[in-house]
Amino acid sequence: MITSVKNPRVKEIKALQSRTKARRDAGAFVVEGIRLAEEVVAAGWNPRLCMYTPDLNPRGQALVDRLVAGGVTAEPVAEHVMKAVSDTQTPQGILLVVEQQTFPLPATLRLILILDRIQDPGNVGTLLRTAAAAGFDAVLLTEGSVDAFSPKVLRAGMGAHFRLPTATLSPAEIVDLCEKQGITLWSASVDAGQTYSKADLTAPLALVIGSEAHGVGSSLRNSSHKLHIPMPGGGESLNAATAGAVLMFEVIRQRVEFSET
Repeated sequence: MITSVKNPRVKEIKALQSRTKARRDAGAFVVEGIRLAEEVVAAGWNPRLCMYTPDLNPRGQALVDRLVAGGVTAEPVAEHVMKAVSDTQTPQGILLVVEQQTFPLPATLRLILILDRIQDPGNVGTLLRTAAAAGFDAVLLTEGSVDAFSPKVLRAGMGAHFRLPTATLSPAEIVDLCEKQGITLWSASVDAGQTYSKADLTAPLALVIGSEAHGVGSSLRNSSHKLHIPMPGGGESLNAATAGAVLMFEVIRQRVEFSET
């Protein structure tokens, strides 16, 4: 059992939890909790290491046993060590160091969500989860967005990372990809463009959501049609995750209605 917070593996995991560069250099990230660990295993991603506390519940212990049977190194750790490596206030007693895998974009894209310089991890994770639920094909993040595999984004994504391809591209690369795929860009705007429910969103499209502070950047905005969500009650703007959910499910609603007519 690991009992010291100075253990080299403990130091490695703390670095993976806190630094984007450490995750990129190692080609790995950390997931915490039984549910996310189960999502990793179900998706066929490769855990490099499992850490767990001896008081893990039967469901968690069964997962540890499954990982060990599959050749994954599993290290029991003292509670204070788990607390030291955890990114949460109340650790669930299990975490995995997971090898970063290439999840290629589909050859043909119909629906893309683009997150432009969104830095709030809760918003990015929620948008990933919503895009997966809505059946989008991929999520693209522009440079300057939060790392999609940071701990808070992973928790908010609730397993979406393992079901939905994500990639970080420059705005120019995104525009080029959309042109090659025959995809129309639509950018969310506070007050410009068409009302979202009146626009025809049935063709293949890329929906761009910008940061709450700065909106969609000029490179993508200038290549896009504009959509806005009326707010009769007033207010400057909606939370990025809320706006993205409204727009994504309007896209799906129009497709369902079109297929039924």
